[in-house]
Amino acid sequence: MIYLLLSITASTLIFIIFKLFDKYKVDTLQAIVVNYIVACLFGVSQYDSKIDLIEISTSKWFYGAIGLGFLFIAIFNVMALTAQRNGLSVASVASKMSVIIPITFGIFAYNEGVGIQKITGIIIALIAVYLTSLRTKTTTNITKGIWLPIILFFGSGVIDTSIKFIETTYLSNNGIPIFSATIFCFAFIIGSLLLIYKASTNKINFKPNVLVGGLCLGLVNYFSIYYLLKALNHDSLESSTLFTVNNVAIVMVSTLLGLIVFKEHISRINWIGISLAVISIVLVTLA
Repeated sequence: MIYLLLSITASTLIFIIFKLFDKYKVDTLQAIVVNYIVACLFGVSQYDSKIDLIEISTSKWFYGAIGLGFLFIAIFNVMALTAQRNGLSVASVASKMSVIIPITFGIFAYNEGVGIQKITGIIIALIAVYLTSLRTKTTTNITKGIWLPIILFFGSGVIDTSIKFIETTYLSNNGIPIFSATIFCFAFIIGSLLLIYKASTNKINFKPNVLVGGLCLGLVNYFSIYYLLKALNHDSLESSTLFTVNNVAIVMVSTLLGLIVFKEHISRINWIGISLAVISIVLVTLA
């Protein structure tokens, strides 16, 4: 359970850091590229065995790490486009409701337990995420440009499901740091190529605050994946339960921090969503 709590904390801090990027005018894409190399190097430093590039490249999880590195960059850009064209609430709903994909995968692929209480908790969780994410000014745009939210929904779900599958099938407990580092390495390479392309077409201004922002984001980002993998590797919680509690808790805590720290407005519907989130966590955890 401690790994799950640490994963929730790290994932919530990512949202706070992105909020601070906006406040301190940090270039988000540049900071994200820096974040990936920081996360990669930190993962390498946490690996307690000799690093053998040939052994890594021939590992069964290697191509999965390449695919995840690509998805990390691609889905982030889809998320940005969805937020810009459809609104933040649509982006939030699409990414967080994708939790149903790894939950369904866990139930069918690993024969994880399912009963009325767990099903009820999962349904309430989906409703809670939707209600918590709603913003009055953007709810009317939810059907506008529907393809971006659909891609975001499936992309986020595929990432979580792929991480679960690789962790279960190919990854040893000692291999978590180097696997995480490899994902971040390929995300950095792809992100760097994107920046090079942008630099060839437009002038890019690089500011020192990008390094500071990227460093902070990189450490938090690494631990969000590392502790999620550690939690999945533990036998105390099934993946369907873990993903439900993880995603709902992130939405709930992020919303409350937005209210307390950043003075964001939370409507009555949002409060209903937060209340339902607590109920869903209790139901699924005790199922």
